[in-house]
Amino acid sequence: MTEGTTTAAAEGGDTLTRLEQEGEIAADYLEGLLDIADLDGDIDMDVEADRAAVSIVSDSATRDLQKLVGHEGEVLEALQELTRLAVHRETGDRSRLMLDIDGFRAKKREELTAAGAQAAADVKASGEPLKLAPMTPFERKVVHDAVAAAGLRSESEGEEPQRFVVVLPA
Repeated sequence: MTEGTTTAAAEGGDTLTRLEQEGEIAADYLEGLLDIADLDGDIDMDVEADRAAVSIVSDSATRDLQKLVGHEGEVLEALQELTRLAVHRETGDRSRLMLDIDGFRAKKREELTAAGAQAAADVKASGEPLKLAPMTPFERKVVHDAVAAAGLRSESEGEEPQRFVVVLPA
């Protein structure tokens, strides 16, 4: 191996180690939160797309974890930001950690991917740009990815919280 290859491999290993550490810090923080809220849930950690991914899942049939998701994921978004702050406090680095609770984000990703693909198909058929409803940053990212996979491009416009995706013709 050359020196450049060795350095790149070391940096990749360092990044993985850093992301795993973020996941562990987040898991500890979320375990404490679950204890305080007296909610049952297991924590799964992974590294996906160069970011730590932490999920809270439950084996029970109760819908207790839905309290942590909230209406349209509002509570989930807030918990994700609090968890990112807890990681930042421990590491000193800004975290891009993704939090999922009871599969909410995974289901939302599937729905948004389908919506992005449908919007791309509509734009291909009409040849006209299509403005979508306002979305969170996570939602916009999923739609942008789906539109790109369909061979078109998209842009975000507007100001938070009314920022939205515009799908553009080829």
